[in-house]
Amino acid sequence: MTCLFKHVARLTWFLLVVAGPGYASISDSQVCDHAAHVAHQQSGVPLAVLRAITRTETGRKSGDGFGPWPWTVNMEGKGVWFENRDAARAYVFRHFKRGARSFDVGCFQINYKWHHKQFSSIDEMFDPEANALYAARFLKQLHGELGDWTEAAGAYHSRTPKYANKYKAIYVKHKANLTGVLPANVPRRTRAARQRVQRENQFPLLQRGQTQPSLGSLVPREQTGGRPALLNLSSTFNG
Repeated sequence: MTCLFKHVARLTWFLLVVAGPGYASISDSQVCDHAAHVAHQQSGVPLAVLRAITRTETGRKSGDGFGPWPWTVNMEGKGVWFENRDAARAYVFRHFKRGARSFDVGCFQINYKWHHKQFSSIDEMFDPEANALYAARFLKQLHGELGDWTEAAGAYHSRTPKYANKYKAIYVKHKANLTGVLPANVPRRTRAARQRVQRENQFPLLQRGQTQPSLGSLVPREQTGGRPALLNLSSTFNG
């Protein structure tokens, strides 16, 4: 009995560390905002910037109103919202097995093809806080280059001006419409997010050329179509 008790205690501790002690008490529609808050605290990127971007990337209407959704996948240009993490993961792994590599996941729609080497696994890419921290630090680099958060938001999506400008228009709209105050008891970072903070954050497209170093976007400059995003001017899903 003592051994069984110790086993249960260890399992309970493990689940608390991995899941984070606050996420069980909030709805999925709040998860991305909580992750944005943690990323804001860790990176210094303005919270409003992060909240607006996660809405531009994954926003949808639900019973709680319009908000971001953590279990969002854009698979080779087709965006899908899933009701839970397991369904989103199953979808990604099914397509991964057939050879798909160009897909975006999570609150900030991090692209696997260009950024997977900065994560230990696809599961870690799905982790809301790890996803948000990576996006925040990338945005901070873009802001250092461009000197403006709105311009950084556009470059986050694409380096092609017409796609960046469309994205910025939606971003500005969502930023202006932000409402609500986040609860004070923001959950502690998950284990995956802590590992992300400890690891050196190197962006694969922050590359030094023959002359000056240049910042890449989440979409390479050569991808002139821009990264397909879950957005259009009516804020409805463009599936």
